[in-house]
Amino acid sequence: MDLSWSKAQIEYKKKVIEFAEQNLNNSISERDHVLEFSREDWNKCAKFGIQGLASPKKYGGHEDDIDILTATLAMEGLGYGCRDNGLPFSLNAQMWTVQLPIAQFGNAFQKEKYLKPLASGEWIGSHGLTEANAGSDIFNMETTATKVDGGYLLNGSKRLITLGPICDMVLVFAKTNPKLGKWGVSGFIVESNSKGFKRSANKSKMGLRTVPIGDLEFKDCFVPEENRLGKEGAGWSITIASLEYDRCNILASQLGAMEYQLEDTIKFVKGRKQFGQSIGGFQSISNRIADMKLRLETSRLLLYKVAWLKSQGKSAMMEAALLKLHLSESFISSSLDAIRCHGGSGYLTEFEVERNLRDAVGGVIYAGTSDIQRNIISQILGL
Repeated sequence: MDLSWSKAQIEYKKKVIEFAEQNLNNSISERDHVLEFSREDWNKCAKFGIQGLASPKKYGGHEDDIDILTATLAMEGLGYGCRDNGLPFSLNAQMWTVQLPIAQFGNAFQKEKYLKPLASGEWIGSHGLTEANAGSDIFNMETTATKVDGGYLLNGSKRLITLGPICDMVLVFAKTNPKLGKWGVSGFIVESNSKGFKRSANKSKMGLRTVPIGDLEFKDCFVPEENRLGKEGAGWSITIASLEYDRCNILASQLGAMEYQLEDTIKFVKGRKQFGQSIGGFQSISNRIADMKLRLETSRLLLYKVAWLKSQGKSAMMEAALLKLHLSESFISSSLDAIRCHGGSGYLTEFEVERNLRDAVGGVIYAGTSDIQRNIISQILGL
Protein backbone atom coordinates (compact mmCIF):
# COMPACT_ATOMS: atom_id res chain seq x y z
CA MET A 1 0.00 0.00 0.00
CA ASP A 2 1.55 3.27 -1.17
CA LEU A 3 0.19 6.29 0.69
CA SER A 4 2.57 8.79 -0.88
CA TRP A 5 1.26 11.56 -3.11
CA SER A 6 2.50 12.76 -6.46
CA LYS A 7 3.86 16.28 -6.85
CA ALA A 8 0.84 17.16 -8.99
CA GLN A 9 -1.61 15.95 -6.32
CA ILE A 10 0.14 17.93 -3.58
CA GLU A 11 0.19 21.06 -5.73
CA TYR A 12 -3.50 20.66 -6.50
CA LYS A 13 -4.31 20.38 -2.80
CA LYS A 14 -2.38 23.61 -2.19
CA LYS A 15 -4.38 25.31 -4.94
CA VAL A 16 -7.64 24.11 -3.36
CA ILE A 17 -6.59 25.47 0.03
CA GLU A 18 -5.59 28.81 -1.48
CA PHE A 19 -8.86 29.02 -3.42
CA ALA A 20 -10.93 28.23 -0.31
CA GLU A 21 -9.07 30.66 1.95
CA GLN A 22 -9.42 33.50 -0.54
CA ASN A 23 -12.99 32.91 -1.73
CA LEU A 24 -15.11 30.87 0.69
CA ASN A 25 -14.81 32.49 4.11
CA ASN A 26 -17.17 35.44 3.90
CA SER A 27 -19.94 36.10 6.45
CA ILE A 28 -20.02 32.49 7.67
CA SER A 29 -21.20 33.29 11.21
CA GLU A 30 -24.01 35.45 9.86
CA ARG A 31 -25.12 32.83 7.35
CA ASP A 32 -24.86 30.10 10.00
CA HIS A 33 -27.17 32.13 12.23
CA VAL A 34 -29.90 32.62 9.59
CA LEU A 35 -29.55 29.21 7.85
CA GLU A 36 -28.37 30.78 4.59
CA PHE A 37 -26.92 28.64 1.81
CA SER A 38 -24.44 30.46 -0.46
CA ARG A 39 -25.23 29.64 -4.08
CA GLU A 40 -22.46 32.11 -4.94
CA ASP A 41 -19.86 29.98 -3.14
CA TRP A 42 -21.32 26.83 -4.74
CA ASN A 43 -20.81 28.37 -8.18
CA LYS A 44 -17.30 29.50 -7.26
CA CYS A 45 -16.47 25.89 -6.41
CA ALA A 46 -17.90 24.68 -9.70
CA LYS A 47 -15.90 27.25 -11.65
CA PHE A 48 -12.74 26.17 -9.83
CA GLY A 49 -13.58 22.54 -10.67
CA ILE A 50 -14.58 20.97 -7.35
CA GLN A 51 -17.80 19.34 -8.59
CA GLY A 52 -15.92 18.15 -11.66
CA LEU A 53 -13.88 15.81 -9.45
CA ALA A 54 -16.86 13.43 -9.42
CA SER A 55 -17.51 13.36 -13.18
CA PRO A 56 -15.54 11.92 -16.10
CA LYS A 57 -13.87 14.49 -18.36
CA LYS A 58 -16.41 13.86 -21.12
CA TYR A 59 -19.14 15.11 -18.79
CA GLY A 60 -17.46 18.11 -17.18
CA GLY A 61 -14.79 16.40 -15.10
CA HIS A 62 -11.00 16.59 -14.86
CA GLU A 63 -9.85 13.17 -16.06
CA ASP A 64 -11.15 10.42 -18.31
CA ASP A 65 -11.93 8.44 -15.15
CA ILE A 66 -12.78 9.70 -11.66
CA ASP A 67 -9.59 9.86 -9.57
CA ILE A 68 -10.64 9.06 -6.00
CA LEU A 69 -7.17 9.70 -4.55
CA THR A 70 -6.89 13.21 -5.96
CA ALA A 71 -10.50 13.91 -5.01
CA THR A 72 -9.87 12.79 -1.43
CA LEU A 73 -6.81 15.03 -1.11
CA ALA A 74 -8.71 17.94 -2.68
CA MET A 75 -11.65 17.61 -0.29
CA GLU A 76 -9.21 17.45 2.62
CA GLY A 77 -7.76 20.73 1.36
CA LEU A 78 -11.22 22.24 1.01
CA GLY A 79 -12.05 21.30 4.60
CA TYR A 80 -8.81 22.89 5.76
CA GLY A 81 -9.19 26.14 3.84
CA CYS A 82 -12.95 26.69 4.20
CA ARG A 83 -14.27 27.59 7.67
CA ASP A 84 -17.82 26.77 6.58
CA ASN A 85 -18.06 23.01 7.22
CA GLY A 86 -21.47 23.00 5.60
CA LEU A 87 -20.23 23.84 2.10
CA PRO A 88 -17.83 20.87 1.74
CA PHE A 89 -20.50 18.64 3.29
CA SER A 90 -23.11 19.70 0.74
CA LEU A 91 -20.66 19.43 -2.16
CA ASN A 92 -19.70 15.90 -1.15
CA ALA A 93 -23.35 14.94 -0.75
CA GLN A 94 -24.01 15.77 -4.39
CA MET A 95 -20.72 14.57 -5.79
CA TRP A 96 -20.60 11.07 -4.31
CA THR A 97 -24.27 10.11 -3.87
CA VAL A 98 -25.65 11.70 -7.05
CA GLN A 99 -22.93 12.33 -9.62
CA LEU A 100 -20.90 9.19 -8.94
CA PRO A 101 -23.88 6.77 -9.20
CA ILE A 102 -24.94 8.38 -12.49
CA ALA A 103 -21.35 8.16 -13.76
CA GLN A 104 -21.09 4.50 -12.73
CA PHE A 105 -24.58 3.19 -13.54
CA GLY A 106 -26.16 5.72 -15.88
CA ASN A 107 -26.55 5.31 -19.61
CA ALA A 108 -25.14 7.79 -22.15
CA PHE A 109 -28.37 9.82 -22.21
CA GLN A 110 -28.45 10.20 -18.42
CA LYS A 111 -24.78 11.12 -18.18
CA GLU A 112 -25.08 13.76 -20.88
CA LYS A 113 -28.27 15.26 -19.48
CA TYR A 114 -27.41 15.33 -15.78
CA LEU A 115 -23.67 15.13 -15.15
CA LYS A 116 -22.75 18.23 -17.13
CA PRO A 117 -25.10 20.66 -15.32
CA LEU A 118 -24.22 19.08 -11.96
CA ALA A 119 -20.48 19.44 -12.59
CA SER A 120 -20.85 23.02 -13.86
CA GLY A 121 -22.86 24.15 -10.82
CA GLU A 122 -25.89 24.98 -12.97
CA TRP A 123 -27.88 22.25 -11.18
CA ILE A 124 -27.90 21.02 -7.62
CA GLY A 125 -28.65 17.36 -6.97
CA SER A 126 -29.81 15.54 -3.84
CA HIS A 127 -29.93 11.90 -2.74
CA GLY A 128 -33.31 10.61 -1.55
CA LEU A 129 -32.94 7.49 0.58
CA THR A 130 -33.87 8.16 4.23
CA GLU A 131 -37.50 8.08 5.38
CA ALA A 132 -39.33 8.67 8.65
CA ASN A 133 -39.44 4.92 9.36
CA ALA A 134 -36.39 3.95 7.32
CA GLY A 135 -33.19 5.45 8.66
CA SER A 136 -30.76 2.79 9.81
CA ASP A 137 -33.42 0.21 8.88
CA ILE A 138 -33.41 1.32 5.27
CA PHE A 139 -35.21 -1.77 3.97
CA ASN A 140 -38.27 -0.58 5.86
CA MET A 141 -38.73 2.15 3.24
CA GLU A 142 -42.30 2.77 2.22
CA THR A 143 -41.82 4.79 -0.97
CA THR A 144 -43.00 2.76 -3.93
CA ALA A 145 -42.55 2.93 -7.69
CA THR A 146 -45.42 1.31 -9.54
CA LYS A 147 -44.88 0.34 -13.19
CA VAL A 148 -47.21 2.07 -15.63
CA ASP A 149 -47.19 2.65 -19.36
CA GLY A 150 -43.93 4.42 -20.24
CA GLY A 151 -42.54 4.66 -16.73
CA TYR A 152 -43.34 4.58 -13.01
CA LEU A 153 -45.54 6.35 -10.49
CA LEU A 154 -43.69 7.28 -7.31
CA ASN A 155 -45.57 7.55 -4.03
CA GLY A 156 -44.06 8.23 -0.62
CA SER A 157 -41.82 10.68 1.16
CA LYS A 158 -38.15 11.12 2.06
CA ARG A 159 -36.83 12.80 5.19
CA LEU A 160 -33.68 14.71 6.20
CA ILE A 161 -32.51 15.11 2.62
CA THR A 162 -29.37 17.20 2.19
CA LEU A 163 -29.96 19.97 -0.39
CA GLY A 164 -33.55 18.74 -0.73
CA PRO A 165 -35.22 22.17 -0.38
CA ILE A 166 -33.19 23.65 -3.25
CA CYS A 167 -32.42 20.68 -5.49
CA ASP A 168 -32.98 20.74 -9.24
CA MET A 169 -33.08 16.95 -9.32
CA VAL A 170 -33.03 14.05 -6.88
CA LEU A 171 -31.79 10.48 -7.14
CA VAL A 172 -34.57 8.76 -5.23
CA PHE A 173 -34.82 5.13 -4.20
CA ALA A 174 -38.15 3.29 -4.07
CA LYS A 175 -39.49 -0.24 -3.89
CA THR A 176 -40.47 -1.66 -7.25
CA ASN A 177 -40.98 -5.17 -5.86
CA PRO A 178 -41.40 -5.24 -2.05
CA LYS A 179 -41.38 -9.06 -1.99
CA LEU A 180 -37.71 -9.14 -3.02
CA GLY A 181 -36.41 -7.13 -0.06
CA LYS A 182 -33.24 -5.20 -0.87
CA TRP A 183 -33.27 -6.62 -4.40
CA GLY A 184 -36.65 -5.00 -4.98
CA VAL A 185 -35.34 -1.42 -4.61
CA SER A 186 -34.70 0.72 -7.69
CA GLY A 187 -33.19 4.16 -8.29
CA PHE A 188 -34.86 6.98 -10.22
CA ILE A 189 -33.78 10.42 -11.38
CA VAL A 190 -36.57 12.90 -10.64
CA GLU A 191 -36.44 16.51 -11.76
CA SER A 192 -37.79 19.15 -9.40
CA ASN A 193 -40.40 20.41 -11.87
CA SER A 194 -42.02 16.96 -12.11
CA LYS A 195 -45.74 16.91 -11.40
CA GLY A 196 -46.47 15.33 -8.02
CA PHE A 197 -43.04 16.20 -6.58
CA LYS A 198 -42.92 18.59 -3.61
CA ARG A 199 -40.03 19.90 -1.51
CA SER A 200 -40.33 21.17 2.06
CA ALA A 201 -38.84 24.39 3.38
CA ASN A 202 -35.34 24.36 4.88
CA LYS A 203 -35.28 22.97 8.43
CA SER A 204 -33.35 24.53 11.31
CA LYS A 205 -30.75 22.29 12.94
CA MET A 206 -27.95 22.25 15.50
CA GLY A 207 -25.00 22.41 13.13
CA LEU A 208 -24.13 22.49 9.42
CA ARG A 209 -26.68 25.27 9.32
CA THR A 210 -25.53 26.64 5.95
CA VAL A 211 -26.65 23.39 4.31
CA PRO A 212 -30.35 23.23 3.35
CA ILE A 213 -32.01 20.06 4.61
CA GLY A 214 -35.64 19.03 4.31
CA ASP A 215 -38.26 16.54 3.20
CA LEU A 216 -39.39 15.38 -0.23
CA GLU A 217 -42.86 14.18 -1.11
CA PHE A 218 -44.01 12.14 -4.09
CA LYS A 219 -47.68 11.80 -4.94
CA ASP A 220 -48.38 9.92 -8.16
CA CYS A 221 -45.19 11.45 -9.48
CA PHE A 222 -44.59 10.10 -12.99
CA VAL A 223 -41.01 9.20 -13.84
CA PRO A 224 -40.29 8.05 -17.41
CA GLU A 225 -38.59 4.70 -17.74
CA GLU A 226 -35.55 6.41 -19.27
CA ASN A 227 -34.96 8.02 -15.86
CA ARG A 228 -34.59 4.75 -14.00
CA LEU A 229 -30.93 4.44 -13.00
CA GLY A 230 -29.62 0.98 -13.83
CA LYS A 231 -31.79 -2.09 -13.97
CA GLU A 232 -34.94 -2.55 -11.95
CA GLY A 233 -33.91 -3.91 -8.56
CA ALA A 234 -30.37 -2.49 -8.74
CA GLY A 235 -31.03 0.29 -6.22
CA TRP A 236 -29.30 -1.36 -3.28
CA SER A 237 -26.20 -2.17 -5.34
CA ILE A 238 -26.05 1.46 -6.50
CA THR A 239 -26.30 2.72 -2.93
CA ILE A 240 -23.60 0.38 -1.61
CA ALA A 241 -21.27 1.23 -4.50
CA SER A 242 -21.37 4.96 -3.72
CA LEU A 243 -21.44 4.73 0.08
CA GLU A 244 -17.74 4.02 0.58
CA TYR A 245 -16.79 6.93 -1.72
CA ASP A 246 -19.26 9.17 0.11
CA ARG A 247 -17.84 8.38 3.53
CA CYS A 248 -14.29 8.76 2.27
CA ASN A 249 -14.72 12.27 0.88
CA ILE A 250 -17.15 13.75 3.40
CA LEU A 251 -14.73 12.62 6.09
CA ALA A 252 -11.78 13.98 4.11
CA SER A 253 -13.27 17.45 4.51
CA GLN A 254 -13.68 16.85 8.24
CA LEU A 255 -10.05 15.76 8.45
CA GLY A 256 -8.99 19.04 6.87
CA ALA A 257 -11.14 20.93 9.36
CA MET A 258 -9.54 19.00 12.24
CA GLU A 259 -6.06 19.90 11.00
CA TYR A 260 -6.87 23.61 10.89
CA GLN A 261 -8.57 23.30 14.27
CA LEU A 262 -5.41 21.84 15.80
CA GLU A 263 -3.16 24.53 14.31
CA ASP A 264 -5.52 27.29 15.46
CA THR A 265 -5.67 25.86 19.00
CA ILE A 266 -1.89 25.57 19.25
CA LYS A 267 -1.53 29.18 18.14
CA PHE A 268 -4.06 30.30 20.76
CA VAL A 269 -2.57 28.42 23.72
CA LYS A 270 0.91 29.68 22.87
CA GLY A 271 -0.30 33.26 22.94
CA ARG A 272 -2.64 33.08 25.93
CA LYS A 273 -0.86 33.93 29.20
CA GLN A 274 -1.98 32.94 32.70
CA PHE A 275 -0.02 32.81 35.95
CA GLY A 276 2.91 34.40 34.17
CA GLN A 277 3.30 31.86 31.37
CA SER A 278 1.78 30.55 28.17
CA ILE A 279 -1.11 28.18 28.95
CA GLY A 280 0.37 25.75 26.44
CA GLY A 281 2.97 25.00 29.09
CA PHE A 282 0.38 23.56 31.45
CA GLN A 283 0.15 19.78 31.23
CA SER A 284 -3.65 19.74 31.20
CA ILE A 285 -3.57 21.89 28.05
CA SER A 286 -0.63 20.21 26.33
CA ASN A 287 -2.17 16.77 26.90
CA ARG A 288 -5.34 17.86 25.12
CA ILE A 289 -3.25 19.09 22.21
CA ALA A 290 -1.45 15.72 22.10
CA ASP A 291 -4.80 13.90 22.04
CA MET A 292 -6.02 16.12 19.20
CA LYS A 293 -2.89 15.29 17.20
CA LEU A 294 -3.31 11.56 17.83
CA ARG A 295 -6.93 11.62 16.66
CA LEU A 296 -5.93 13.59 13.58
CA GLU A 297 -3.18 11.22 12.49
CA THR A 298 -5.06 7.96 13.17
CA SER A 299 -8.01 9.38 11.24
CA ARG A 300 -5.69 10.36 8.39
CA LEU A 301 -4.28 6.82 8.13
CA LEU A 302 -7.77 5.28 8.02
CA LEU A 303 -8.92 7.83 5.43
CA TYR A 304 -5.96 7.30 3.12
CA LYS A 305 -6.32 3.52 3.39
CA VAL A 306 -9.96 3.66 2.30
CA ALA A 307 -9.09 6.01 -0.58
CA TRP A 308 -6.25 3.71 -1.67
CA LEU A 309 -8.45 0.61 -1.56
CA LYS A 310 -11.11 2.32 -3.69
CA SER A 311 -8.45 3.51 -6.14
CA GLN A 312 -7.50 -0.16 -6.55
CA GLY A 313 -11.11 -1.16 -7.17
CA LYS A 314 -11.26 -3.10 -3.92
CA SER A 315 -14.01 -3.35 -1.35
CA ALA A 316 -13.51 -1.25 1.77
CA MET A 317 -16.60 -2.07 3.82
CA MET A 318 -14.71 -2.77 7.04
CA GLU A 319 -12.23 0.05 6.53
CA ALA A 320 -14.95 2.57 5.61
CA ALA A 321 -16.92 1.63 8.73
CA LEU A 322 -13.82 2.02 10.92
CA LEU A 323 -13.11 5.38 9.29
CA LYS A 324 -16.66 6.67 9.68
CA LEU A 325 -16.79 5.62 13.32
CA HIS A 326 -13.36 6.86 14.35
CA LEU A 327 -13.15 10.15 12.48
CA SER A 328 -16.67 11.35 13.27
CA GLU A 329 -16.25 10.59 16.97
CA SER A 330 -12.75 12.12 16.93
CA PHE A 331 -14.00 15.39 15.46
CA ILE A 332 -16.44 15.76 18.35
CA SER A 333 -13.76 14.97 20.95
CA SER A 334 -11.24 17.33 19.39
CA SER A 335 -13.83 20.08 19.06
CA LEU A 336 -14.57 19.80 22.78
CA ASP A 337 -10.85 19.94 23.53
CA ALA A 338 -10.47 23.01 21.32
CA ILE A 339 -13.25 24.79 23.24
CA ARG A 340 -11.68 23.85 26.58
CA CYS A 341 -8.31 25.14 25.43
CA HIS A 342 -9.84 28.42 24.25
CA GLY A 343 -11.78 28.78 27.50
CA GLY A 344 -14.60 31.34 27.55
CA SER A 345 -13.61 32.70 24.16
CA GLY A 346 -14.12 29.26 22.64
CA TYR A 347 -17.69 29.24 23.92
CA LEU A 348 -18.55 32.53 22.20
CA THR A 349 -19.93 32.44 18.67
CA GLU A 350 -17.85 35.41 17.53
CA PHE A 351 -14.59 33.47 17.91
CA GLU A 352 -15.86 30.72 15.52
CA VAL A 353 -14.53 27.87 17.68
CA GLU A 354 -17.79 26.44 19.02
CA ARG A 355 -19.25 26.04 15.52
CA ASN A 356 -16.99 23.07 14.81
CA LEU A 357 -18.55 21.18 17.72
CA ARG A 358 -22.08 21.84 16.49
CA ASP A 359 -21.09 20.80 12.98
CA ALA A 360 -19.25 17.70 14.19
CA VAL A 361 -22.24 16.19 16.01
CA GLY A 362 -24.00 15.49 12.73
CA GLY A 363 -21.12 13.24 11.71
CA VAL A 364 -22.12 10.54 14.19
CA ILE A 365 -25.60 10.44 12.64
CA TYR A 366 -25.52 10.97 8.86
CA ALA A 367 -24.22 8.34 6.38
CA GLY A 368 -24.75 5.62 8.98
CA THR A 369 -24.72 6.27 12.73
CA SER A 370 -21.75 5.34 14.93
CA ASP A 371 -23.80 2.47 16.36
CA ILE A 372 -24.50 1.13 12.88
CA GLN A 373 -20.77 1.30 12.08
CA ARG A 374 -20.06 -0.75 15.20
CA ASN A 375 -22.66 -3.29 14.05
CA ILE A 376 -21.04 -3.51 10.61
CA ILE A 377 -17.58 -4.00 12.12
CA SER A 378 -18.73 -6.68 14.55
CA GLN A 379 -20.68 -8.54 11.85
CA ILE A 380 -17.68 -8.61 9.53
CA LEU A 381 -15.67 -9.99 12.44
CA GLY A 382 -18.17 -12.85 12.63
CA LEU A 383 -20.07 -11.82 15.74
